[in-house]
Amino acid sequence: MKTKLFAALLFTTAHTVAMACPVCEKQQPRLLRGITHGAGPESDWDWVIVGIVMAITLYTLFRSIKLLVRPGENEQSHIKQSVL
Repeated sequence: MKTKLFAALLFTTAHTVAMACPVCEKQQPRLLRGITHGAGPESDWDWVIVGIVMAITLYTLFRSIKLLVRPGENEQSHIKQSVL
């Protein structure tokens, strides 16, 4: 019972903290409104940096899932097979 109550309280608090406050919401561009706190991007270079980081993250996620599902190792004693 205590674990369920703690989990519910944690998720409720995390959701409330994660949402942007009204002051921050007015400072954000339309795309980020209601998602983040603080001032919005100050220049177009900020968007370029975010795009590059997002591309690297998605590429890394794709490669890690691909190598996890199909490791390319046929030996049963290989360490990757223990994950599968």
